[in-house]
Amino acid sequence: MTQTSEHVTWLTQSGYDQLKAELEHLTGPWRIEIAQKIEAAREEGDLKENAGYHAAKEEQGKYELRIRQLTQLLERAKVGEAPADSDVVAPGMVVTVAFDGDPDDTMVFLLGSREVAGDDLDIYSPQSPLGRAIDGKKVGEDAGYELPNGKKASVRITDIKPYAG
Repeated sequence: MTQTSEHVTWLTQSGYDQLKAELEHLTGPWRIEIAQKIEAAREEGDLKENAGYHAAKEEQGKYELRIRQLTQLLERAKVGEAPADSDVVAPGMVVTVAFDGDPDDTMVFLLGSREVAGDDLDIYSPQSPLGRAIDGKKVGEDAGYELPNGKKASVRITDIKPYAG
C-alpha cells in the first residue's frame, strides 16, 4: 500500500467545508444542547428508570463517535482533485474489477470514503480487505483477499479512472 493512499482522503473544497461545518456544529451548539437534555433528564429523578436520560446519553455517545470520525477524516484530508494518475489504483479512483477473472462478473466502485461520494456509486474503503488488496495495482493485475467468512476471493483490475465527483 502506498503511504499516500494509506493516510489520505481526497475531498473537494465543498466536501471539506461541509464536513468542517458539521464538526463545528457538533462540537459547539450540539454539545450545549445535549448537555442541557441530559441535565433536564437528570433532574427528573431516579436515573435507573429514566428513559429520557438514557436516550440522551445514547445520543451523546453516538455523536461523540461521529466527532472523532470527522476529526480524524479532516486531519488526513487533502483538498483538491485526486491524483490524475489513472494507471494505478489509489483512493479517489473509480475502479472496475472482474471477479475471479470473469469479464462478465464485474463491479464498479469508488475506492474512498462515503463522505466523498453521493449515493450513485458503491464505495469501498482503502482499509477494507478489497481496498487493501487492490491499492497500488494496475489494469490487468490480479489481487487476492480474504472475505469475512474466511474464504478467498480474487479480482482482476479492468479499468481505473479518477472520480469526477
